Amino acid sequence: MTQQQFSGVGVTPGRVLGPVRQMPRPLKEPSRTSPSPAGATPETEAARIKAASVTVQAELRERAARATGQGRDVLEATALMAGDSMLLKGAAKLLSPDTPGGARSAERAVWEAAAGVSEKLTALGGYMAERATDVLDVRARIIAELRGLPAPGIPEAAEPFVLIAEDLAPADTATLSPRRVLALVTSGGGPQSHTAILARALGLPAIVAAQGVDDIADGTSVYVDGAAGTLHTEPTAEDAAAAEAWIAQSSALSVFDGEGRLADGHAVPLLANVGTGKDARAAAEAGAEGVGLLRTEFCFLDRDEEPSVDEQVEAYGAVFAAFPGKKVVIRTLDAGADKPLPFITNADEPNPALGVRGYRTDLTSPGVLSRQLDAIARAEAANQAEVWVMAPMISTAEEAADFTALARSAGLTTAGIMVEVPSAALTADSVLRNADFASLGTNDLTQYAMAADRLLGPLAALNDPWQPAVLRLVRETTEGARAASAADGAGRIKPVGVCGEAAADPALAVVLVGLGIGTLSMSPRALAGVAAVLRTVTLEQARAIADAALSAPSAKAARTAARALIPALDGLGL
Repeated sequence: MTQQQFSGVGVTPGRVLGPVRQMPRPLKEPSRTSPSPAGATPETEAARIKAASVTVQAELRERAARATGQGRDVLEATALMAGDSMLLKGAAKLLSPDTPGGARSAERAVWEAAAGVSEKLTALGGYMAERATDVLDVRARIIAELRGLPAPGIPEAAEPFVLIAEDLAPADTATLSPRRVLALVTSGGGPQSHTAILARALGLPAIVAAQGVDDIADGTSVYVDGAAGTLHTEPTAEDAAAAEAWIAQSSALSVFDGEGRLADGHAVPLLANVGTGKDARAAAEAGAEGVGLLRTEFCFLDRDEEPSVDEQVEAYGAVFAAFPGKKVVIRTLDAGADKPLPFITNADEPNPALGVRGYRTDLTSPGVLSRQLDAIARAEAANQAEVWVMAPMISTAEEAADFTALARSAGLTTAGIMVEVPSAALTADSVLRNADFASLGTNDLTQYAMAADRLLGPLAALNDPWQPAVLRLVRETTEGARAASAADGAGRIKPVGVCGEAAADPALAVVLVGLGIGTLSMSPRALAGVAAVLRTVTLEQARAIADAALSAPSAKAARTAARALIPALDGLGL
């Protein structure tokens, strides 16, 4: 047979060879005219839908209890959606004979009600669009329960396999196991989608936006190169050797000795992105030199009211305790847009991604930020971590000054900003005169710079941190930090780090260091691979590689140019 080639966006490096298993196709849409069971009434059918939703919710919660980290969080969020009142009430209304078009069967009512909820969430974009995927996943599970069928999900197989899907529901992604799945390839999704982020956290070789892979037959042997973003059928002996070499290399790249540095000894501290005390302890065990991003949303999500200061002190303290004497950078509440909270955000905003989110919520919900800063200060006082605090969605020098003043008044000595909005990068020289440091959130910075929703597969090529425009914004930020430091008469340049997904790409990590980035924060699984590549280049070489990427006309060309100057990548299988 003729070898078939497919290409997409590489998410996680890895070279594997194995048989394909296609994700089962979605459940067939119930007919508009499908009858209800004999003797059924709207009340009995509504009760049947409710019972099915309870069963689905219980099954998801049981799976969440067995999961860890992000997987647990995703399953818990999906379980909540299974009992969503909007979905269940909408389905119940469609059971009435007074409904336009006549009464629907239970299955059809769930189908239409979920479609309506999904459409509303999709229109909001960002995180809400991702929750739309949850709704459709829950719909399939409830309908399967009504039909007495097994819930849809990742296929079972006697041997490990390469999983191919259009995209994965968050609940399915959360249960991916590297013991069962050799690699993940999707025809949809983007490099910053939920599926991609969880694949990185698992260290699972993955490619997204690879059009055409849905047509590969089950059982077909394929070779996947996650770093290159390619897949092909009819693997050769050379491919098999590369896959075997990767297995040996990956075991060597699974351990980080706790010291990020270049070949010339230039230090580049490698930190971890965490969300809970459990995450922090795992990161410390993995050798992380500190925390570059502590997401505080975990204290606030799935609640109807703001957590107390005491609750926050306990939660933050659990993270600080894992890194005594080391830096922990904590981000204040990043609510709004993709993380709506009923007690802070406005669900009726026409464009939440450009609305009241992050630091801006202090305008509409004053007091929440001040109380959080007080909690952070109390947690710091009770522990030995070196705590730095930063605000998300800072756009102007005035906002940076206001936040720094708030942090100082709470007793926090090191206050900085997230650079996610292009305006903050372009005016970093003035913005950073009012802050102690900056951390680039490359996920949102890319999304805003390229005007491309990071969850949309068709825009995957735009939503790529290798885009020359994004790299230039990184350089603008580091140069602005130098200018701000000089204007302040500071003895050292104000630190600029990266805490977005870009830091976990070993080749891009070299470029970022060459652009002046001082620290890199990532999933703990990425630490060893990034460290290994950094140790093969000097600072002078990193700067030359960054210049090559900056001068490229496209993201693809930038990646190719940089990788060509880092020979260690191929040798390490990265």
